[in-house]
Amino acid sequence: MAKDKKGLRPGKRFRVWRYQIARNTYAHVALGLSAVIIFFDQLTKFLVLRNDTLAGPLCSPTNPRYCGQIEISQIFDLTMVWNRGVSFGLFAGGMTSRIGLSIVQIGVSLALIYWLASLQRRVAALGVGLIIGGALGNAYDRIAYGAVVDFLDFSGLYFPWVFNIADAGINIGVICLLYDAFFVTPRLERDKAAGK
Repeated sequence: MAKDKKGLRPGKRFRVWRYQIARNTYAHVALGLSAVIIFFDQLTKFLVLRNDTLAGPLCSPTNPRYCGQIEISQIFDLTMVWNRGVSFGLFAGGMTSRIGLSIVQIGVSLALIYWLASLQRRVAALGVGLIIGGALGNAYDRIAYGAVVDFLDFSGLYFPWVFNIADAGINIGVICLLYDAFFVTPRLERDKAAGK
């Protein structure tokens, strides 16, 4: 049976991962944050899809022109949009895109969960948790409906994309990882080199 770089067989590697994640407080917080993002993302999408003004009987991924809007203020509205791509409508496509993007989102989430077991930096762990929650929230939509439910519209602030809570989680998570990579990790390395 094949071994990894550390000489561990797959079964042993899984036991080591399970041991690490069970004892990693940052991993617990990150996975809890993922669950919160998924819950509120799916709750808000459920409410949007049950609103006849936003998503009436004719509004569907195949008939997006029949979806509606509720004006809230000059800067923010609720606008129902079926997104066949990733965040902010990028890489939109048909069935191949639906399957491919779902596989990528689930695969990225699994890879991040694997990484989370050994992650010992708070900001990075929070970023990973946000990304996992956002990716799985949108993957569920793509599998269940064939497109992602987007409804948060800040076009009054000249922001042209309509998005959802999962998209916000992914993007804030990426910002957390970038902050960790450019500020936290270099500081920790300097402290380690200085013997602190």
